[in-house]
Amino acid sequence: MKQIQVTGKTVEEAVSAALEQLQASRDQVEIKVLEESKKGFLGFGGKPALVEVSLKPDPIEQAVAFLQEVTMKMGVPVTITQKKMGEEVILDLSGDKIAILIGKRGQTLNSLQYLTNLVANHHSNGFIRIILDAENYRERRRESLERLATSTARRVMMTKKGIALDPMPSNERKIIHMALKSEKHVETSSEGTEPYRKVIIRPVTK
Repeated sequence: MKQIQVTGKTVEEAVSAALEQLQASRDQVEIKVLEESKKGFLGFGGKPALVEVSLKPDPIEQAVAFLQEVTMKMGVPVTITQKKMGEEVILDLSGDKIAILIGKRGQTLNSLQYLTNLVANHHSNGFIRIILDAENYRERRRESLERLATSTARRVMMTKKGIALDPMPSNERKIIHMALKSEKHVETSSEGTEPYRKVIIRPVTK
């Protein structure tokens, strides 16, 4: 993390000089005032302000570093590639033991995704949504969730009773909602708190 100390006649002047040196905006840095400026007597004995300005860590870089450290400790080192799709950042993991990181029905991957989002957003000014994928698992999972949505909707229509699905991350819940969006006989909602939030499929009551 790049860090510099700069003096100026005032704190604001010192901060402005630091931002110019770092070529950064105010929201990209952390500012610590080490010494306030002091006016001298009759123009003598004045003291400039001293500030320490640090570039904030890049949230995606922090997320990638976290993943590399965790997977290494799990004994499953991975190669991580990233791409941006709309408002989401996708981190794709690949390696020799990738099935361990996916886990049963993607539970391990979802847990890693939840923790990675916590790390990234701890270092971010705005909200960042990170999706973890592992050798195209998310596409296979999407197809499985769409089948689950359809079959569950049929059960709901037959029994006239609502069914709660297992907890899922927001991107998976969205797949369920979209799969049943045009279905006139059932409705969906998300209930609970993360990471235990789940989709409820209910019959439409007239």
